[in-house]
Amino acid sequence: MNSKLILGTVQFGLDYGINNKLGKPNFKQSCEILSKAFDNGITTLDTAEAYGDAHNIIGGFHEIYSSNKFDIITKIPHGSDLTNIYQKACNYLKDLNVDCIDTLMFHSFDTYIKNLNDFKLLSKLIDDNLVKKIGVSVYNNSQIEKLLNNENIKVVQFPFNLFDNINKRGEYIRKLKEAGKIVHTRSAFLQGIFFKNPIDSNLIVRKLSNELTFLNQLSDKYNLPIGSFALNYCLSQKDIDQVIIGTDSINQLEQNIESIKLNLEDSLIDEINSIFIKNENLLNPSLWNKTLY
Repeated sequence: MNSKLILGTVQFGLDYGINNKLGKPNFKQSCEILSKAFDNGITTLDTAEAYGDAHNIIGGFHEIYSSNKFDIITKIPHGSDLTNIYQKACNYLKDLNVDCIDTLMFHSFDTYIKNLNDFKLLSKLIDDNLVKKIGVSVYNNSQIEKLLNNENIKVVQFPFNLFDNINKRGEYIRKLKEAGKIVHTRSAFLQGIFFKNPIDSNLIVRKLSNELTFLNQLSDKYNLPIGSFALNYCLSQKDIDQVIIGTDSINQLEQNIESIKLNLEDSLIDEINSIFIKNENLLNPSLWNKTLY
């Protein structure tokens, strides 16, 4: 199962996550996390130019641990055009200290749409072995639908978790696999909100208090930590190829690795699938700081 995990690196470059109490790890701590991940069979990193100095931290790790080279997913920044994408990709390779980027992904669907007529510039990256695959990071099912017939897009990344669950995504995961796409999911812990106390004063927590209370009830009923069944719920989906997880400490990573050794009971999966969040804006952390509620 560990090989199905991708380690997200936004925490290496930014203070990130609604439940992050430790802040951004320093370079030594980041290297310890990366080394632990690699030693446990996690060989792919998800990063981006927008993640502060995450590229440089990964590159610094690769310089020190030259035999532990990760496969890299990184992203074309929001709103960018592809005019200078060849030079940008070369800069990424230098910063990350790798010979090839496994997947170069549009960081947003809008950026993908903006550049639809310039895909030949991306083909040049593939022809010159700077990049293996092109992908798109999306938020909703209508965006997924619009990617199905583009043969240039090999990888699609989107949220999937206990709240953004199979009821919302199942049909589209099936469609992606039928179209031959590689499926990556993110937000397995919804930025840590699953671990918040349902009576917390945070506005988003208050809006989701009933569902968070239900998760705590499931945790008690099945005698499982929420983090364990949150991660295993994603990993148990056979049509999801890889699942991105973030971590801000080596202890947290070790807990995640240990937790995936269990199998979820079908009855627990059915109860998770009964969760339905009507207001989908509550499932999009990029909107949490906006006055939408």
